[in-house]
Amino acid sequence: MAPPLLLLDDIRLTFGGTPLLAGAGLTASAGDKIALVGRNGSGKSTLLKIAAGMVEPQDGTVFRQPSATIRYLAQAPDMDGYATIRAYVEAGLGPADDPHRATYLIESLELDGEASPHNLSGGEARRAALARVMAPEPDVLLLDEPTNHLDLRVIEWLEGELARTSSAVVLISHDRRFLENVSRAVVWLDRGTTRRLDKGFAHFEEWRDKVLEEEEREQHKLGRQIGREEHWLRYGVTARRKRNMRRLGELQSLRERFRSHKGAEGTAKLVASEANESGKLVIEAKSIGKAYDDVPIVRDFSTRIARGDRIGFVGPNGAGKTTLLRMLIGDLPPDSGTVRLGANLEIATLDQKRAALDPNETLAHFLTDGRGENLVVNGEERHVVSYMKDFLFKPEQARTPVTELSGGERARLILARILSRPANLLVLDEPTNDLDMETLDLLQELVAGFPGTVLLVSHDRDFLDRTVTSTIAPLESDGRWVEYAGGYSDMLAQRKEAALTAKRANAPKAETKGKPEAAAKPASSSRKLSFKQKFALESLPKRMADAEKSIADLEAKLADPALFARDPAKFNAIAADVAKARDGLSAMEEEWLELEMLREEIEG
Repeated sequence: MAPPLLLLDDIRLTFGGTPLLAGAGLTASAGDKIALVGRNGSGKSTLLKIAAGMVEPQDGTVFRQPSATIRYLAQAPDMDGYATIRAYVEAGLGPADDPHRATYLIESLELDGEASPHNLSGGEARRAALARVMAPEPDVLLLDEPTNHLDLRVIEWLEGELARTSSAVVLISHDRRFLENVSRAVVWLDRGTTRRLDKGFAHFEEWRDKVLEEEEREQHKLGRQIGREEHWLRYGVTARRKRNMRRLGELQSLRERFRSHKGAEGTAKLVASEANESGKLVIEAKSIGKAYDDVPIVRDFSTRIARGDRIGFVGPNGAGKTTLLRMLIGDLPPDSGTVRLGANLEIATLDQKRAALDPNETLAHFLTDGRGENLVVNGEERHVVSYMKDFLFKPEQARTPVTELSGGERARLILARILSRPANLLVLDEPTNDLDMETLDLLQELVAGFPGTVLLVSHDRDFLDRTVTSTIAPLESDGRWVEYAGGYSDMLAQRKEAALTAKRANAPKAETKGKPEAAAKPASSSRKLSFKQKFALESLPKRMADAEKSIADLEAKLADPALFARDPAKFNAIAADVAKARDGLSAMEEEWLELEMLREEIEG
């Protein structure tokens, strides 16, 4: 096994009398791709800051390889003091680092290097911060919520970059698909301690559930053992006093173990307050359009949304998802076309920027709108503290100002408020940001089972696949939007099929382009494939299968976390072989597709 570049062992840290970390650990070697997971507030970001040297633990061992470079991506990067984005990114480079790497990342992340970093959107700031920490190709890369505010195109690009890098990567993210595609190991931070699974995130939830079940069984066995010992002390045969005292001491130890055990943290209870049923037709849009400064954002878009539909909106940042959504619910008038809203609509909205939150307002005041200590949820009057517990807030937080909440707590607070209001149309703009896995699961169940209608903007591919009935996405950058049946993966499949169909339709035209005399002649019934073409058509599927197996074998070698540390030249050579094999496979697929279309044309 490769020596660790980073080692944290038995880390302990207490804030305000409550232990946050009570024996946590983390080890990262060259090539490791580690997902650090846990509930909101469990200490994940704090552990990552300790690894980066930004926070000192009260106890425990912290080892960083002296020659190793470590870069940390914060949730809120500080760009003060830099005149341009390029200056900010290049400040992350060391004396021996390649400055062209910074240029490559700025261009790949579609940033303007000469722009000021002080007026960036959330997505642009996140991309600039990623470019800065990735530019030096550090030995250890610590990423805290790297996908927040990124659109799907950039998330998929980032997945590819992290898969190719030889850096050890430790990342915190709420995006399941991202974690599944990047991670090869999982460190679970739970109740102050850590456990490690040397498999990717796809295996985590099954493993976690088994660990919790085994823990529950052990606690049950301990309770029964205490009961037996107490019975012996009361009714057993009197033995030597010394032996009695020993067993009494053991009983006290067992009781202490039983009392000190902290069970798994509770889960939030997400239940939407139901309003009267809306009409069957919820929204009808006919040929709506919107443009800013003569740039079309939405062009000639029509849709009918019925009661019970769950519609997902996806697309790059700035494509106009929120603009289209606001037009559909009547918040923004279209420049052209009409929008008709159905009868009896009661709308609850979660906006992307959490604008409804006043940082100086207390949790209780925010949930009740300042109307005393109670609120009505689903026709039942409840005390605000009782309702807060459903969303994992502690009673003492009722008087806490919003400004002191973490990002995840703010997301839960907004959800608590909108779900307490009667609604039959939920409008959720990036609802998954900052939520932990358990709360995401419950939100997913809520959206999937909501009896009304849901309009949902999200970059979380897994969440979209599990919840929505159709997906609306931009076709090009000219304002055209298309609705697809199913979730994100269904949309990709339909787009791929449409592209293949268009290619087949255009193939005969491409062959006759520039040859009008050939186009004018009817196809000869005697036309057939050449021997060479027939041989290629028959042999290509086996060659493609062999190429796929070869690529899989090479990628399995690259997956060895110790390979880069042991033999960097071999690692780079295999990576080059993988790229070459993929190019060859792509060429074979293209050739086979062209021959197959030609065969269909002749036979047809």
